[in-house]
Amino acid sequence: MGLRPPWIVKRAYKWTYLYAAVEPTSGESFCMYLPGMDDGCLEVFLNELSKRYPDHHLLVVLDGAPSHRSEQIVHPENISFLPLPPRSPELDPAERWFQEFRRSLSNRMFESVALIEDALSETLRPYWETPSLLKRLTGYSWWLKAAEEAL
Repeated sequence: MGLRPPWIVKRAYKWTYLYAAVEPTSGESFCMYLPGMDDGCLEVFLNELSKRYPDHHLLVVLDGAPSHRSEQIVHPENISFLPLPPRSPELDPAERWFQEFRRSLSNRMFESVALIEDALSETLRPYWETPSLLKRLTGYSWWLKAAEEAL
């Protein structure tokens, strides 16, 4: 009988989180990398989003992630929330965009968080430069109709 050789592995992970807001009617987006997925980071994102669009009232779709459910989230006055029903990623326009990221970044190894962010930024660049690409992915007909009726 043979012996199984030892396999020594040191699993170590570092994380970064992409926060994204998508405007499905125009294809415009706002993204930030933050170190966590918690209500504090969400507040940072919302404050920066508000600063970027100070003259607009923004409706932010929340997908039910734990940080989105916190009753303690403090947000700027020009932001309102629209919570989605549980387990309904198909209703979230940003999820369709995230699927595209996964295609280009899955099954790859990165030596650092900075390299992951660089690769992700390169994946995002075509959507920032050509918003119609993002509009095509996220502009579900029922979102566009609801936005039109709301205006």
